[in-house]
Amino acid sequence: MTVHNRQCSYVHRGGDTPLLGATIWSFFEHTVKICPQAEALVSLPQGRRFTYAGFHQEATKLAKGLLALNVGRGDRVGIWSTNNLEWVLLQMATARIGALLVNINPAYPVDEVHHALTRARVQILFLIPSFRTSHYVEMMSDLCPEVTEIEPEKFVSSHFPDLRGMVVYDPVDPEHTKRPEPGFFTWVEIMARGEKVSNEALSARDAELDPDDPINIQFTSGTTGFPKAVLLTHHNILNNGYFTGRTMHFGPEDRLCVPVPFYHCFGMVVANLACITSGAAIVIPADHFDPGAILAAIEKERCTALYGVPTMFIAELEHPEFHRFDLSSLRTGIMAGAPCPPELVRRVMEDMGCQEILIGYGQTEASPITHLTRLGDSFERRVETVGTNLPHQEVKVIDVQTGCVVPTNHQGEVCFRGYHVMRGYYGQADATREAIDEAGWLHSGDLGILDDDGYLRITGRLKDMIIRGGENIYPAEIEAFYFRHPKIAEIAVFGVPDSKMGEEVAAWIKLHEGQQGEPDEFRAYAKGHMAHYKIPRYVWLVDQFPLTVTGKIQKFRMREIASQWLTKGAPS
Repeated sequence: MTVHNRQCSYVHRGGDTPLLGATIWSFFEHTVKICPQAEALVSLPQGRRFTYAGFHQEATKLAKGLLALNVGRGDRVGIWSTNNLEWVLLQMATARIGALLVNINPAYPVDEVHHALTRARVQILFLIPSFRTSHYVEMMSDLCPEVTEIEPEKFVSSHFPDLRGMVVYDPVDPEHTKRPEPGFFTWVEIMARGEKVSNEALSARDAELDPDDPINIQFTSGTTGFPKAVLLTHHNILNNGYFTGRTMHFGPEDRLCVPVPFYHCFGMVVANLACITSGAAIVIPADHFDPGAILAAIEKERCTALYGVPTMFIAELEHPEFHRFDLSSLRTGIMAGAPCPPELVRRVMEDMGCQEILIGYGQTEASPITHLTRLGDSFERRVETVGTNLPHQEVKVIDVQTGCVVPTNHQGEVCFRGYHVMRGYYGQADATREAIDEAGWLHSGDLGILDDDGYLRITGRLKDMIIRGGENIYPAEIEAFYFRHPKIAEIAVFGVPDSKMGEEVAAWIKLHEGQQGEPDEFRAYAKGHMAHYKIPRYVWLVDQFPLTVTGKIQKFRMREIASQWLTKGAPS
């Protein structure tokens, strides 16, 4: 049943299917019983695959290994890695024993991983040796020099008082990964330790767990721009994945190609848990975004679904050998993470044959999906709105000044309430109270309009968040970093339109009197200190900022002026 007041912007969507009152692992076991021999996990770069029965067996071994490391209910286990089978195995193993999986972006440099480990109070960290120019073992060895001197059983870190163990694995050959330093455990060692843990001990832990237990920490940023640790429960993300899968009509015959990162909710929940709750297969095409590998994976594995942000779909469609690939197996998918241009959606439907592509919307604090278009929606609905809310969720649009619900077809701030709203920001009670009001409504910070049929159209953002290729970027975080530079007096960071990435990061900088500099100098200053996608692509040195009469910076004017400069080819 859907309750929708056509006079005001409020929708409560019920549903014939009740919410799941289970932990992630207990529902996973339900899926395993239904389709034990169906393929669950396929990793093409690793050349490995698991059936649901095999997946269950390996995740159980790893869960025992975690118990052997004395990982308790509510302990925090970090994962700093690209997409691979081990990532998903750890996701399920931590869920089985009630430990919180802490997702760490593989693009993080030292400064940002330091913040993540400290904020989430990570106790055990799983990591791969390196990826491209990021050398994770080297970075952690620098942060924790003790790892070069002592055995892993005796490891303690003066830098991270909660951290008591690190486990390294090479996705190419996890079974033969060697210790890079004396203080690291290896994947094989953890699995071997688990052999000594009894089934009874594992069952005893199972019996302690509750669906409302926190099970995951993901990093996002608020209006201050500083990363916050979003605390999510079994109930939050299991149901979100489940109802996403049901909306897409997933079943054991489906095979989902997953190029989106697991460290993000789009991968971990919308992909992994949608598959695990429906018996569909998770297909990993590559350990990084590779359009050719994605197209090849769809052809080879006969994938029926594909996820991505708009820039991913653009890159796939523009691949020089696109027409060589057989994509006839594609049925559905989700495009989300940034505005979806109508022409792009049309090309995905017609050129890729993905006739049932859905447009999605949400945020990490909401587990993440709040809205999806539906399989029967018209093309206009798909490209003009982000659909309607999932079952068992409430949505309203409020006046940003008064907090009152606005009439339908009027703009206001989008707010959510229901099973999907996060428990809060880990260790940040004040920030939690700012995000979730006393009535339980999560304030998204996004502007939108609900129409008379309950379809939502996103019109803007209260926050100044930049969405670049599906990555959320928060200007205040970048501005705070640049204020350390001795030449900079003031800086304002904002987004400018970009045909490929959706938006690019731009900055206006005022130097201290008597100082001189060049744009490249300030771009170089950030390298190695923040993720590459956050570094401003465009930098302009200016004498003054556009201000309101009260002295507040007008970023919308900066965007307008910068867009004009870019159109005219002004240097930056």
